[in-house]
Amino acid sequence: MAEADATHRYVGMWITQDGRIRHELLANGRYVEARGTRERAYLGRYDITGDHIEYWDDTGFTADGDFIDGVLHHAGMILYRK
Repeated sequence: MAEADATHRYVGMWITQDGRIRHELLANGRYVEARGTRERAYLGRYDITGDHIEYWDDTGFTADGDFIDGVLHHAGMILYRK
């Protein structure tokens, strides 16, 4: 990860307004995505360059997003820091 470490400003929990989708960006460049009651619905790695994030799910799925004004815009979703 270009900027990964425990102090990176984007490491931590990001959630949709309704709390249904939760992304935990771990300091080691991995993420855990929860959906509803499925706490580990998706697992994978991520890379952040500037304010852009790339995701690689362990199943092979890829996605990306951007941090804009402290909000994560990802795959049509808006996630806020918890």
